[in-house]
Amino acid sequence: MEMKSRTTPSPEISNFAQRLVAYEANGDSPPGTDLPAEFRIVEKLRRPLSRLAGVNGFRMLLVRALALAKAQVSGLSPVHVKPDGSLEGFSDSGDRAQAAEAGVKLVAELLGLLTTFVGEAFTFSLVIEVWPDFPVLDTEPWRKSDHDAAR
Repeated sequence: MEMKSRTTPSPEISNFAQRLVAYEANGDSPPGTDLPAEFRIVEKLRRPLSRLAGVNGFRMLLVRALALAKAQVSGLSPVHVKPDGSLEGFSDSGDRAQAAEAGVKLVAELLGLLTTFVGEAFTFSLVIEVWPDFPVLDTEPWRKSDHDAAR
């Protein structure tokens, strides 16, 4: 079996990440936090992914996603992953549009890596578990590849 190299998330994953960030941005922000939606998404995914892969497994996945995103956009250069898997180093002192683009890249890279390792269906079902009211369209790429047990 030939392993395909993944250099960037697919356009479908990037679009899904962008929609998820917009959805999170329109939601209620936890009291006492000024983190942007992109970082709240990573934080919300940390608990279930740490249960799945362990804290170190999640941390390594996030470190890789951050490295890939940093290679594409400069807005993440001060950001790093702490030993517990949380992000640190975000500052809102720059251009918010550039910071938002960088954050979307990070979310897209994280979702892209997840789909590479555990598949699209599992990745998106995890997203739906964390955001049960997220409006998932029937045209999402993972819905096309789901296996129907009745077939």
